[in-house]
Amino acid sequence: MTEVGHAQLAGDGSRIIIGGDWTLEHVAMLASLCARLQRKSGTDVRVDAREIGRIDTAGASYLLDLAGEDPQRIDVGSEATRKLIAAVSKAENAPPAKPRKKDRGFLSSVAHIGEALENFWDNAVTLVGFIGLILSALARSALRPRRWRATSTISHIEQTGLNALPIVALLCFLVGAVVAFLGATVLKEFGASIYTVELVGYSFLREFGVLLTAIMVAGRSGSAFTAQIGSMKAREEVDAIRTLGLDPVDVLVMPRVLALLVSMPILTLVGMLAGIIGGAAVCVLALDVSPLMFITRLQETTTVRHFWVGMSKAPIFAFLIAAIGCLEGFKVSGSAESVGSHTTSSVVQSIFVVILIDALAAIFFMEINL
Repeated sequence: MTEVGHAQLAGDGSRIIIGGDWTLEHVAMLASLCARLQRKSGTDVRVDAREIGRIDTAGASYLLDLAGEDPQRIDVGSEATRKLIAAVSKAENAPPAKPRKKDRGFLSSVAHIGEALENFWDNAVTLVGFIGLILSALARSALRPRRWRATSTISHIEQTGLNALPIVALLCFLVGAVVAFLGATVLKEFGASIYTVELVGYSFLREFGVLLTAIMVAGRSGSAFTAQIGSMKAREEVDAIRTLGLDPVDVLVMPRVLALLVSMPILTLVGMLAGIIGGAAVCVLALDVSPLMFITRLQETTTVRHFWVGMSKAPIFAFLIAAIGCLEGFKVSGSAESVGSHTTSSVVQSIFVVILIDALAAIFFMEINL
């Protein structure tokens, strides 16, 4: 049972006697009480708070108002109350913090660039180390079939491969149609519209088929890996896995990596076929090229090496996307905001790495005339 705070002036008006509880729950009554006493008391009044009950920062603030903001005029009965009043007085009399001046000059720009480069280097080193963990886990599991998690791997193959087939096929079909339409429009000026067949074949077998599939997988499956592992990290399920004596890399990462290594080449093949079919549809409708003529010319002018150039990049992209997605999931700190930010980072990093590796591979294959 709390006692409402009360106060009264001594006979000569130079002392205010305090009693009861001076806490936040009685703040309205304390405000009116203090205002009334300040009108009646003098400027050098002392506050006798030795019989006070409970007190918090709100009550201490009102006591300071009565004492003219001088904690030395307040007589207290305990050391804890004295320290509380002193702390409130110090906080109320502290000078306001000066707003930090933002440096928008040349040095600030250089500092931001340096910080970005440092973060890029740290992420690259961390990714290389995580790739090493995955490779070591693959080597350990290769000769121990009991360590293979077939059920989890097949489930992820369904999620990353089978469920992604429609969207990958549709995207590549539409891009193939666009590439064929633009190519036919430009080549028509030179009377070489028939070469649209080679344009579609080369572009999808070597580049677009695997690149569009990788970007779609990075946005769909890579982000899902980050969100799934990040949510487990936030709920401390990863720590529970370690408590059971299991390695999170074996339990969480390996099935996802293996699933994407299986799904990505299949999706790439579907993307290549869908892109070529989209280009064939435009050629048939806009260039009066029969389907048989399209297939015959594609077969005569496009060698199988272009197909293998594109397919050779699919496992590399799959491994990197899975590694980045799982790594960003393990970086989650525990909040929902952290899950969202690392999911975004996973997609951005995966797409950047995919395009970078694709550009380097294109230069490499061009130099060896493949």
